Amino acid sequence: MKLNELRDNDGANKKQKRVARGPGSGKGKTAGRGIKGQKSRSGVAIGGYEGGQMPLYRRLPKRGFTKPNRKEYAVVNLGLIEKFVAAGKLDIKLDLTEDMLVAAGLTNHKRDGIRILNKGEIKSAVKLVVSGASAAAVEAIKAAGGSITLPASAAE
Repeated sequence: MKLNELRDNDGANKKQKRVARGPGSGKGKTAGRGIKGQKSRSGVAIGGYEGGQMPLYRRLPKRGFTKPNRKEYAVVNLGLIEKFVAAGKLDIKLDLTEDMLVAAGLTNHKRDGIRILNKGEIKSAVKLVVSGASAAAVEAIKAAGGSITLPASAAE
């Protein structure tokens, strides 16, 4: 193979359609925008515009509240912990902290803490120190002979 023989795989580089470049292009004259009207012109921002009528998103009542300082937890399932223990990425002899779980690759970010959920099976006796866990996850960890340490506020 020589440098002049190098090329992309078939379909790796799709040619961009050049609009408004004459009738031979297949997208000439109006460039596929039809004739006249707001949407045929540049700088269109119709979004929720309904021709002067009160838009639907303003007609409907607003409900609920989004807490601006809410806590957002990274979620880790028990089955994933078991998988990582079996692969040797987690050492069950140590207390597994949130930083260890992130370093092992169980989750990308710690966020406001890590919360353990009871999805999958756990057979290893793991000792976890995390921000939160569902009641079912706590039961499953204790049934497998492990322990879980939660802050006083997260205990359910």
